[in-house]
Amino acid sequence: MQSDTHYFQHKSAKEVTGSSQLAAQVSAPNRLARRTFLKNVGLGAALLAPGAALLSSSAKVLAKNGNEKEKNALTRGDVAILQLLAAAELIETDLWKQYNELGGVNAPDSGYKAGLVILDGDQPQYIADNTDDEISHAAFLNAYLKSKGEQEVDLSHFATLAPSQVSFVPQTGRLTNLKQLSVDTSWWTRYRSTTNPDFGATFANAVPSLHIGQHTAIPRNNNELGDPNNPSDHVKAIAFSAGFHFGFIEQGGTSLYATLAQKVTSLEILRILISIGGSEIMHFQTWQDKAGNATPLTDFDPINNSRVTFKDLTTGQPEKLQANLIMPEPCEFISPDLPPCAIIRPTGPGQLDARGAINSFIEDGLFRGQSSQFMQLITSLARAADAAERENGD
Repeated sequence: MQSDTHYFQHKSAKEVTGSSQLAAQVSAPNRLARRTFLKNVGLGAALLAPGAALLSSSAKVLAKNGNEKEKNALTRGDVAILQLLAAAELIETDLWKQYNELGGVNAPDSGYKAGLVILDGDQPQYIADNTDDEISHAAFLNAYLKSKGEQEVDLSHFATLAPSQVSFVPQTGRLTNLKQLSVDTSWWTRYRSTTNPDFGATFANAVPSLHIGQHTAIPRNNNELGDPNNPSDHVKAIAFSAGFHFGFIEQGGTSLYATLAQKVTSLEILRILISIGGSEIMHFQTWQDKAGNATPLTDFDPINNSRVTFKDLTTGQPEKLQANLIMPEPCEFISPDLPPCAIIRPTGPGQLDARGAINSFIEDGLFRGQSSQFMQLITSLARAADAAERENGD
């Protein structure tokens, strides 16, 4: 199989150098003067598409206290949060497009698609819809940044990873790697537990073997497409791995938006985050309802040299594993002295905030084979978003 590393060359050495400089220079936005922060962000031609001028004379007014104010200007922290979220949505768009190509409603029939249908008969439609949603999120966030005179986010030149070699899949470079995943399924037990990670609780994996070694969640070649009328256990294992990966991705977005919403200054940006975040919650709830329908099997993957075992979660399971318990159990929230409350979780700092979400993607193997410049860039954006602080209004 062709290596996933550097499948497609970067467009130019200059672009990579620019993005590397940005990664090294972007720091906590609340510690930088606005002009310095925007200057540093502007260095990343490889990351941030050229937008409208950051400031124009017509966008400045003289405040009563004699200080210059920028009309409709965003705070440094709000810009950092929006740019991190735009990058995250571009990453999600990339991975969902790969799932849609092979398992969406318009994908050719295959054993893989049949395996997804075992999880739910409407699974291909849900995959297509989730893909469309992520595309819309990325496009909106970038358009909003541009409308405010801020830099848009563009990661396209980092799309260098090899796609699936299935014959009908476009042979274009990708941002994400879905062929060597180590999927954390502790989100399954977390939402069925009465404890909260914001208070230090930890959770076991629902599918422990999926978190050990490396697993593919898409067919890597035509042989792994399988018979649509009789998919093998190997092909079903790939589809079931995807089903749990769907939930992993969307629970991350669920917590990320709720966590960062607590840091924004602008009420309009708060509206954006809780509105898009609500869509992520709907995605997560959908996938949580489907993953547990995986049928029992054990499969060995000779390419990744890994083994995965799926158990029947629909019958005879304790509450922390029971498939139909898809509503969040009430848990401690804000203070252990308050009564338990059914919530999304975590939403506190140091959990699935910007750095936590990006680190979870890294641990998942989603960026396996990506360049060091990409890794520096995305982690720098995450640090800047986490450093944002809500500012007092006028």
